Amino acid sequence: MKKTIITMLIALVAIVASAETYNYLKFTKTDNSTVTYSVEGLKLTYDNTNVTITNVEGTATLPLAQVRDMEFTNDPSTTPSVLGGDVNNDGVISIADATALIDYLLGGDATGINLDAADFNGDGEVTISDATALIDYLLSGSEG
Repeated sequence: MKKTIITMLIALVAIVASAETYNYLKFTKTDNSTVTYSVEGLKLTYDNTNVTITNVEGTATLPLAQVRDMEFTNDPSTTPSVLGGDVNNDGVISIADATALIDYLLGGDATGINLDAADFNGDGEVTISDATALIDYLLSGSEG
């Protein structure tokens, strides 16, 4: 279903974009961060789980589950992209993140750890409360 919606969005945006020249394609993620790509040499491809953006700067992949919106724009600004709970920075929140967080809490070695994403409850500290909240999220599929 999401693939169909993205396809329709791309077609609609392409039609609207033809009326005006835009320099960037901006994706808004489900965590409200944005990422912007130059439209120079732009090519979008997607499969059931990812959208791949290729342009003159290179190639990037975004999980479709993280894409909330996209638009053509002349504003190149982006917001920092931190997926809360993605402790190991692989783009997915999984049990591997909970394991990495617990390992960090027990051993103190932050190598390979995104401490901003590890602060899952957003209180400014990385503690066992974050590990508990992350595990609850993984078990229930939602925060809270």
